Amino acid sequence: MLNIAITTGEPAGIGPDITVAALLHLARQASPRYADVQWHVIGDAALLQARADAIGQGDFWRVASTALTIVERPLGAPVRAGVLDAANGPYVLDLLDAAIDGCQVGTADGVRYDAMVTAPVQKSTINDAGVPFTGHTEYLAERSRTPRVVMMLAGPQPAHDNAMLRVALATTHLPLREVPDAITPAVLDETLDIVQRDLRTRFGLTAPRILVTGLNPHAGESGHLGREELEVIEPAIARARARGIDARGPYPADTLFQPRLLADADCVLAMYHDQGLAPLKYGTFGHGVNITLGLPFVRTSVDHGTALDLAGTGRAEFGSMIEAIDTAIAMARHTVRS
Repeated sequence: MLNIAITTGEPAGIGPDITVAALLHLARQASPRYADVQWHVIGDAALLQARADAIGQGDFWRVASTALTIVERPLGAPVRAGVLDAANGPYVLDLLDAAIDGCQVGTADGVRYDAMVTAPVQKSTINDAGVPFTGHTEYLAERSRTPRVVMMLAGPQPAHDNAMLRVALATTHLPLREVPDAITPAVLDETLDIVQRDLRTRFGLTAPRILVTGLNPHAGESGHLGREELEVIEPAIARARARGIDARGPYPADTLFQPRLLADADCVLAMYHDQGLAPLKYGTFGHGVNITLGLPFVRTSVDHGTALDLAGTGRAEFGSMIEAIDTAIAMARHTVRS
């Protein structure tokens, strides 16, 4: 039996909606690949029922109940769809803490989660509650005492026969002016090691090939447009290859994301957030998955935000949540086998 935890995210956003819709969709499929999966939905049960009713999925509990456990966490304040309230900032973090503890040490009922899937959170709500919060990735690393993690997004590309695209990031949520200083030899060494290890142990890729972008336009153009490629990125790639990692580059980011170059690649390592994620999100058309590499447990998430204007309307797309769930299951199965 696989135990998959799902945190329902910002209560005023679409997290509860897409959790309900995705699990109901999977229950109606009755696919044998979910036969051994137990869902542990972490959140306020009354909120989930209210949102299920609001989006026309009031039979959620009846259809999905046989494989569904609600891990009750009470809201900090009543919720109106689309309206943020800082009083629910601690509630959102409580959901994450429950999932992290369940993955690392197990629950009070003796259940150990094999993976966690997270619905989107609103960073401003948590910060407004007085808790400094940069994002899921950083919080999970700090809470699990993991010295370095790597953000990866992945997804099928409908325009290219659903070929899988994976993009990892050397830096994550930083102002653009801070990025060059953050790309150090140690960061690149550790990032490439984590990407290599998790592609093998979580995805089952025996000899992953990693394509590395440059930082500057034209990958620095031999030092005429910046020296980071010559002084930091190229030496890091050489060191990685000496450690047995099939890393190649640096490639100009504006020409790397094309099928011809990506056909034999297992992952792209981009230098900063928008450099890698803009082409990925365009190419995967709302079916991308956010994956945190380097953690002692499997964590996936949707590739979008809280979409406050869609909460409770029934118009929120849940394709990314389906992909996040499927990816978590696949990674958990491989990890268990390993």
